[in-house]
Amino acid sequence: MGYMDIYRYWSEDPYFDEATKDELKALEGNDEEIKERFYKDLEFGTGGLRGVIGAGTNRMNVYTVRRATQGLANYIIKQGAADKGVAISYDSRHMSPEFADEAALCLNANGIKAYVFTSLRPTPELSYAVRKLHCTAGIMITASHNPPEYNGYKAYWEDGAQITSPRDVDIINEVKAVTDYNEVKTMDKDAAVKAGLYNPIDKDIDDPYMAELKKQIIHPEIIKAMADEIKIVYTPFHGTGNLPVRRILSELGFKQVFVVPEQELPDPDFTTLEYPNPEDPKAFELALKLAKEKDADIVLATDPDADRLGIYAKDTATGEYIPFTGNMSGMLIAEYILRERTATGTMPKDPALIKTIVTTNLADPMCEAYNVKLIEVLTGFKYIGEQIKWFEENNTYNYVFGLEESYGCLAGTHARDKDAIVAVMCLCEVAAYCKSKGITVWDQMINIYKKYGFYKEGIHTLTMKGIEGAQEIQDIMDRLRKDPPSQFASLKVREFRDYKKDEVIDMATGAKSKTGLPESNVLYFELENDSWCCARPSGTEPKIKFYMGIKGENLKDADEKLEELKKAVLDKIGK
Repeated sequence: MGYMDIYRYWSEDPYFDEATKDELKALEGNDEEIKERFYKDLEFGTGGLRGVIGAGTNRMNVYTVRRATQGLANYIIKQGAADKGVAISYDSRHMSPEFADEAALCLNANGIKAYVFTSLRPTPELSYAVRKLHCTAGIMITASHNPPEYNGYKAYWEDGAQITSPRDVDIINEVKAVTDYNEVKTMDKDAAVKAGLYNPIDKDIDDPYMAELKKQIIHPEIIKAMADEIKIVYTPFHGTGNLPVRRILSELGFKQVFVVPEQELPDPDFTTLEYPNPEDPKAFELALKLAKEKDADIVLATDPDADRLGIYAKDTATGEYIPFTGNMSGMLIAEYILRERTATGTMPKDPALIKTIVTTNLADPMCEAYNVKLIEVLTGFKYIGEQIKWFEENNTYNYVFGLEESYGCLAGTHARDKDAIVAVMCLCEVAAYCKSKGITVWDQMINIYKKYGFYKEGIHTLTMKGIEGAQEIQDIMDRLRKDPPSQFASLKVREFRDYKKDEVIDMATGAKSKTGLPESNVLYFELENDSWCCARPSGTEPKIKFYMGIKGENLKDADEKLEELKKAVLDKIGK
């Protein structure tokens, strides 16, 4: 059927509710909008679903959520794992509780138990719950840091990580096979509860989750000594982080924690924010105002589903608050863990740190200094979670830390996804340690640069919406793949990696080898002087991202070199 036929089907078939039909009937005559909503199914990709809320096959609504869940249920049943159940959580977005219930009741109608949080919880706690409850899978209803009109659906497997290959492809195929919405099962909630299929969860997961986080503390005595002195400003960006962050900091003994009042409570419209993203400096406006009033040492922000952390720290030389990238905050925590676990004799045997291919090269000399194995994986924290599973299954390495450049990291193995709650906790311990030494967190960051090198990274994102935008993104990738540049500004390309072709080309000799990583539509250029750049279309948004990194002689030199590389990258793609 064409998109207009599908539009009419949704507008007329008894399966769809009257509110949906009314929304669609209001679009009559608006062919462009109808086409955008119905020209394709909202893709259930390797990261699940993410899209604008509304009626249509290319939108997030109860019907697309049910369809995705029916596909997941079909897969679970074929695996013979229906009796293990599925854990479900959700964030503060529009329709999140409703989508969580729709997913649960679809599973229940297929004979699969659902364990559903009674109120919003962060993504990492869902990851923890999957393993704590010995579930076969997990579902998190969230659109992470997207604008308020979006929602999404992340799928997890029994190891607590988002689903990876080949299982992800098998589940995607099961979802695609659900072509008739009338085949999707659901049931009455009261009947599901009575049958023991729908099971509420809350404190029984909250308490052990908090206990697991505390195991990552290295110096409780330093926190106790500095608890009255260190000042922390925190904002949950109207999301799920408020209660767990406040609880963990309080239980650890931190006394001066100030929460931004305007952003404390859940708000699906994110009224005080243009964009609920800790990468966006504008999102910190209220937090920085409060920090200056309180003379705070650090400023922390978690995104709506509390899996990513953004920070600012005071520079005592200027009195200003300095923003940290995800690479910087991740390396700050990593260096503290590696250094202090080594010093206290608590470093496990065969330790390993995992980072994604677009994460800072600062990790390389740091791991070398502490004799820690460094492992690189594709972009996406699920690949870090997958490595943790393999470590345990194969008895190879012991995980000590993992990070990605997009403000996500994980200390400990209680979860298998990035965890901003444990990151807040670790960062506050680092801040307490620095305070005990008479330095700031920013001072410590400079110390790290002086020790290992002034590594700096950047990202440039192009947003290209709609059908034409998707084609333009594909065209950019095709041009770079077919005719890879040999040089960016003054930096020669030493090695070109095409992860879609699983191919590495030595640009000097033409010799080819394998990447050793799963197939992914990513192009990576290893440059001279410990520099690099990478092109990667987003899997969840209409964007293409260009990552890059350099190593400078000092902060100023690093800034200048990064700016030169950015300009060269954009010149190569004609932007």
